[in-house]
Amino acid sequence: MWRSKKFILIATLIVLLVVGSTAGVVYAQTGKGDEAPAKTLFARVATILGIDQQKLEDAFAQAQSEMQTEALDTYLQKLVDEGKITQDEAQKYKEWWQAKPETPLPAPFGFHRFPGGMRLGGSHGCYGRSAPSNPSS
Repeated sequence: MWRSKKFILIATLIVLLVVGSTAGVVYAQTGKGDEAPAKTLFARVATILGIDQQKLEDAFAQAQSEMQTEALDTYLQKLVDEGKITQDEAQKYKEWWQAKPETPLPAPFGFHRFPGGMRLGGSHGCYGRSAPSNPSS
């Protein structure tokens, strides 16, 4: 009895694996996964509003930048009000923040690669040396 259940389970897993792999290959070949979801969303919204997609993307980027600046100002003012930093320190921090170079979003699963191959592992907090990374990719 156990052998037949084991055979059915293994056969079912193999069928699911084959079907899943085939579906993945077919989906990859259709090219529908090539565009990023955000680009598709921007394209659709731009079409609905009847405006240029680039203007829409620029407006979103500007709004995001303004919101980040407002959030930083609010946070720094809170620290000044609480007496944790001075107004001069808040101004210097804001100037530093605005002068720093933009960095890409962190890699998935909490692993961050830095130039020179240094890697910081997510929740484990371990530092380690990995293979040199290509910063352009």
